[in-house]
Amino acid sequence: MLKLKKIPIESFEENIVYLHRNCSSFRAYDIKNLSRVEIHGGVNSLYASLYITDDINIVKPDELGANVSAFRRLSLPDGASVSISPSPPPPSLGSIKRKIAGNILSSGEYKSIINDIVSHRYSNLEVTSFMVATGSFMTAQEVLSLAEAIAGEDNQIYWDSEEMVVDYHCLGGVPGNKVDLIVTPIVAAYGMAMPKTGGRSVSSCSGVVDTMDVLANTNVSEHLMKKIIHENRGCIISDSGLSIAPANKVIASIERTMGISQQQQILATILAMKLSAGITHFVFDIPVGPKAKVKTMPEAMRLRKIIEYVGDMLSMEIDVVVTDGSEPIGNGMGSVLEARDVMKVLRCKNDAPKDLREKALFIAGRILEFDPNLRGGQGYYIAQEILESGRALEIMNRIIFAQGKTPPPQLGQLTRDVVSHKAGVVESIDSERIERIAILAGATQDKGSGVDLLKKVGDTVEQGEIIYRLHASSQTDFAFANGVVEGFSGYEIK
Repeated sequence: MLKLKKIPIESFEENIVYLHRNCSSFRAYDIKNLSRVEIHGGVNSLYASLYITDDINIVKPDELGANVSAFRRLSLPDGASVSISPSPPPPSLGSIKRKIAGNILSSGEYKSIINDIVSHRYSNLEVTSFMVATGSFMTAQEVLSLAEAIAGEDNQIYWDSEEMVVDYHCLGGVPGNKVDLIVTPIVAAYGMAMPKTGGRSVSSCSGVVDTMDVLANTNVSEHLMKKIIHENRGCIISDSGLSIAPANKVIASIERTMGISQQQQILATILAMKLSAGITHFVFDIPVGPKAKVKTMPEAMRLRKIIEYVGDMLSMEIDVVVTDGSEPIGNGMGSVLEARDVMKVLRCKNDAPKDLREKALFIAGRILEFDPNLRGGQGYYIAQEILESGRALEIMNRIIFAQGKTPPPQLGQLTRDVVSHKAGVVESIDSERIERIAILAGATQDKGSGVDLLKKVGDTVEQGEIIYRLHASSQTDFAFANGVVEGFSGYEIK
């Protein structure tokens, strides 16, 4: 037996354990080809990657070190007695090899893979290999199989008293697109149940949950979520506090670490999360633009067909809309700046971003038209009336209060005004470049960092006029972002 020791090392949710080379239970020649082990001693066995050390300050020969993730999942105290045994590769790895070779996997194979991922039988490298293998191609049936496997049969949320539960999701690739925070209170004010759940940013400068964090607590239990929906008809929360689709948490962690995002996998994950959250009707937004995730209309139409097919098979009513993804939406890129834009729209301020307002009304209108009593086209005008009457703002304030209002973070105090080097008209804005500048400024780590756009496509500018303002909180981040700005500001002016 070995004594368990917590090692304060984080590894992006991967289970890692450490043995001394002169371990009292295993000799080096016994474990030199061993990379995965099974740990016994807790309520359930735990699979982990094994690392060997010669440093007794890390672990002694009679100890088993467990990193933060492994120690948490073992639920044992420091010094507890544990043992380890070799863990052979899970059989489902053979299916990944078949996928790499170009084969189509069955529903059972996807279920086995996802079960092994949830059980942490895969290392992060093996999860990455699965993501890369399925990233090359997946049939519509495979997307359905993967969505069903990720959703699973347990831990789904049921809304017994609701006939219709609605939601909205954007495929992404357009910075500043936080219409979710405007759509939710509009739809809730109409009376539809809209439990808006989401994860934190994977590849953008701020996710929906990151932006809502500026206004309210987003770590809400399922019980409180249902209470908020019953009382206010809407909420905007993180799915991390809900026991749904656990495989998605592992996959999302790898996506953030590796920067991998494959369209079919994204579709399967989104659909699985909606199924797990008990969503019956939702609008799926596919922005199309030269720098968006989807760059052409034919590509958007191909994805639309897959989404509609999978939605039908899952008994969900999905309205797929294709929107303009040619430039950033709104003015702010970064959590505080985006939250500011959202509240300006909800408060009907004269300087509220018009493109953010119009897209929110369009999406909200499409959701409202799931109501069989509405005719096509009525939704937009009803959404507009709800917004302009102040009812959406009232609901948003109630949602914020119910979730728990948070002190707003401050904007980054390190600023730079980026100016135009010539007079003319803004012909295009490189969304990818602007988002990269915001991320380098620290937007993914610091809510007050980002980019504030002062000019949009079609606006006239004078030489020396400010086109956007950079905000950062760290000198290092500020310097990185400035270096990229010097290479190319992201604006084409002619």
